[in-house]
Amino acid sequence: MENSARMTRAAKKRAASETSLQQQPLNKKRVVLGEITNCCTNVGGVDLRKRKSSSIGGVFKKKKEEKPVSSVVVVIDEDEEEVHSDDPQMCVAYASDIYAYLHSMETEEKRRPKVDYVEKVQKDITSHMRSILVDWLVEVAEEYKLVSDTLYLAISYLDRYLSSNALNRQKLQLLGVSCMLIASKYEEISPPHVEDFVYITDNTYTKQEVVKMETDILKFLNFEMGNPTIKTFLRRFTRTAQGDCESPNLQLEFLGCYLAELSLLDYGCLRFLPSLVACSVIFLTNFTLQPKMLPWNVILQLQSGYRPSDLKDCVLAIHDLQLSRKGSTLASIRDKYKQHKVCISGCAFFLFYLLILFVA
Repeated sequence: MENSARMTRAAKKRAASETSLQQQPLNKKRVVLGEITNCCTNVGGVDLRKRKSSSIGGVFKKKKEEKPVSSVVVVIDEDEEEVHSDDPQMCVAYASDIYAYLHSMETEEKRRPKVDYVEKVQKDITSHMRSILVDWLVEVAEEYKLVSDTLYLAISYLDRYLSSNALNRQKLQLLGVSCMLIASKYEEISPPHVEDFVYITDNTYTKQEVVKMETDILKFLNFEMGNPTIKTFLRRFTRTAQGDCESPNLQLEFLGCYLAELSLLDYGCLRFLPSLVACSVIFLTNFTLQPKMLPWNVILQLQSGYRPSDLKDCVLAIHDLQLSRKGSTLASIRDKYKQHKVCISGCAFFLFYLLILFVA
């Protein structure tokens, strides 16, 4: 039976020839979601010379009120597949299912911090204390050369724990290093030891206290340590924003990472989903680098499920951070991205350094 099912080389050649004749390329190009009016219809961008470049608020002006999006729907189309086809880490074949799952996961109540936990739960901790702790955790991550995913995950643990457990301010730093310890064990190949985190606190806490707090956090999380963060979504949206460029746009990548980390400082940004923050970062990055072009295109909208109007509040909040209107005394993130080692190219570093100086 096997021999009868096989095709000879000549038969295969004839079949391939007939198939190629039937599949002639079409001259007409498909318009991607051309009927959508709440985004730009030109992927390459549209000249906005008539727009006031002094304020980002002008980007969101519209003629009539639009209905809000009730839920985020992730769609992967042929154009996105073409953009990501050369990157095996993008998992194009499974991207739609993966990111639909991540979107559903980020909305689960147990994985979301309470947006008002400082006012409703905490009695001895303020939002400014939280910002100071996050700023310090950025320094800790730099000191031990931890990947950015570790930082985002640690802050996620921190906010979720504080959403349900009242804590004395003297224990806040202990909570921070314990969250970083757990995130390091989850993300890092060679995580720092407990003794390293005791040392970084100038021995304010003992090894036993750090281990005890680690245990309390893990029990609270029910040992479910995986969680989508801003970085989870930013990595993919950054790749999409670069389009089909052969070489990565370093300015886009570094500025996006910089703005995303700035959002971690702001307690008010907890009201936004991680995917929404990631999209807002891409929007603001495009606006900063190319102020005369539309910062959002149909492919980004199709992939993320967010329209420009959905991003407005988050974009304006991060823009305030970018302009140093909030948290100007907390400089760890700005100092981090001014370092030459952050950038691969000296030229890219110089341009990015000037960009930070300009907006700071």
